[in-house]
Amino acid sequence: MPVGGLIPRATDDAADLVVRNAKIHTGDPRLPRAEAIAIRDGVVTAVGDDKDVAGQVGPATRVVDALGRRMVPGLNDAHLHVIRGGLNYVLELRWDGVRSLRQGLAMLREQAARTPRGQWVRVVGGWSAEQFAERRSPTVAELNAAAPDTPVFVLHLYQSAVLNRAALKAVGYGKDTPEPRGGQIMRGRDGEPTGMLLAAPSALILYSTLAKAPVLDEEHRKTSTRHFLRELNRFGLTSAIDAAGGFQNFPDNYGTVTELAREGELSLRIAYHLFPQTAGQEIDDLTRWIGMVRPGDGDAWLRLNGAGENLTWAAADFENFAQPRPEHAPGYEVEFEKAVRLLMENGWGFRLHATYDETIRRDLAVFEKLAAEGLFPGGNRWLFDHAETVSADSLDRIAALGGALSVQNRLSFQGEAFVRRYGAGAAADAPPIRAMLDRGLTVGAGTDATRVSSYNPWVALHWLVTGRTVGDLAVRPPHNRVDRETALAMFTTAGAALTGEQDLKGVLRPGFLGDLTVLSEDYFSVPEPEIAHIEALLTVVGGRIVYAAGEYEGIDEQLPPVTPGWSPVARFGGYQASPVPGGPGVRQAELLGEAVAESEQHRRWRARRGLLPEHDSPVLDPCFSP
Repeated sequence: MPVGGLIPRATDDAADLVVRNAKIHTGDPRLPRAEAIAIRDGVVTAVGDDKDVAGQVGPATRVVDALGRRMVPGLNDAHLHVIRGGLNYVLELRWDGVRSLRQGLAMLREQAARTPRGQWVRVVGGWSAEQFAERRSPTVAELNAAAPDTPVFVLHLYQSAVLNRAALKAVGYGKDTPEPRGGQIMRGRDGEPTGMLLAAPSALILYSTLAKAPVLDEEHRKTSTRHFLRELNRFGLTSAIDAAGGFQNFPDNYGTVTELAREGELSLRIAYHLFPQTAGQEIDDLTRWIGMVRPGDGDAWLRLNGAGENLTWAAADFENFAQPRPEHAPGYEVEFEKAVRLLMENGWGFRLHATYDETIRRDLAVFEKLAAEGLFPGGNRWLFDHAETVSADSLDRIAALGGALSVQNRLSFQGEAFVRRYGAGAAADAPPIRAMLDRGLTVGAGTDATRVSSYNPWVALHWLVTGRTVGDLAVRPPHNRVDRETALAMFTTAGAALTGEQDLKGVLRPGFLGDLTVLSEDYFSVPEPEIAHIEALLTVVGGRIVYAAGEYEGIDEQLPPVTPGWSPVARFGGYQASPVPGGPGVRQAELLGEAVAESEQHRRWRARRGLLPEHDSPVLDPCFSP
């Protein structure tokens, strides 16, 4: 793009990419604001205004005009199940962002008709009943009506799953199926499963049932992962810390991202963790992995960060806020201490899933015992994930031991359930973000997607800033919210610190990685409700344009088509963007038209049941009758 003052000239140190005419929030306190940035060989070489980058524009330099839009450093989700999510993305019908159950069921019905025999329709996370106009989940009868012959599995948070008749048959659940540990199969009067599975309180029943569904072959897994990473780029994500998770085995389930990294086809930087999968075998697994790999192995695109988010299964708590807090068995500390000691002695950091302060206090006692021996933390990075009910005393102990925290917007989706169980007072400090930051702790932010929360980081940023759920319930009061700049730093610099890359990424400064995003709206000035509706128009990772939309559509890297062809993503895409509240008049007219259509359907429903005459009537209200 020829621009006055930016005349291409031959130079040995020309930039690969220049983005100019932007409102840049650099995240760098030494130069907080700028207008242009230059990137060469994946690294930022200049930040400033046009004259600061002009000398780096050569004949081959791509110059992009940001058209006065807001640019920020690329976002870094500090807790995302990105590897597992990528392996399954093209198989999943996403209800993320869908505003009514009616729309969700219409999507499901259409997808069932497109799904070949032997495959499932699966809705796996990213939504809450509170986001729907109907404020409820689908019923078994609705799934049976929408898909009488195709197996359907719909996961709702960490709470429940709904299966239709075909899915119950596919997984083999019947009258004689025993009750799983920590879960419940709901049954009718005849003892047969109804189709409802409950986490009581463990979600393992939900995930083990989902694990019975068909999986993709390796070539499809690569395509699925690439499209999932592109979907994350759509929202300005350039990095993520993979929190591993149940049914994510090492090294088998890491092969796809490893191969994509080897081929240079990752569009998102991933720092990953290793999670022992089998209860009773955790120490053996950790010992074996310590002999295979070390934290830091890899490069800026794919690297090992440590162990977790579970070290031993007995020490894990659960996050089903519709159920009472689970009680840990006494004495789990014995095996847990063995695991932590093994990691410390071999230079491995870790992250640890802990929802409740009761769990955190017991874990801290183990750490303090090892610290008294001079073993903990031994220069290793460690952190607690989630920590919704962590106490002030526990935060002081975490700070004393050099720990960090990673919080997620799980209460965007489960806030109402948390309030119902623990009350508004407890929810106000769930988690106590301000208290964490006031102690000087590093606090990264993430989503915990994909099986519960949505992977859209702007929904999480909205929650950090406003304290509101996707159902618009104000859960956290102003004293426990953060300003927009702090929230953004939790999604940029804090995430980099959790992987030891704080001198490499998270700010836009010469010498740092060229990771940035140009936004659809100005994050710093839009009304608070509109934060959740922001998307990227341009996302750059290491100087590569990995996502482009709007005015920039078509200048990003081309992906292969979504496969298989019947994939829900091929038809519906991923996150379902909804209109900004209080949108333009044309959208208001569209909504009115939708309301009229619904009113006509309601009239016909009443007529079929004899509540109205069968003949057509232009109105329902008798006040307007002739």
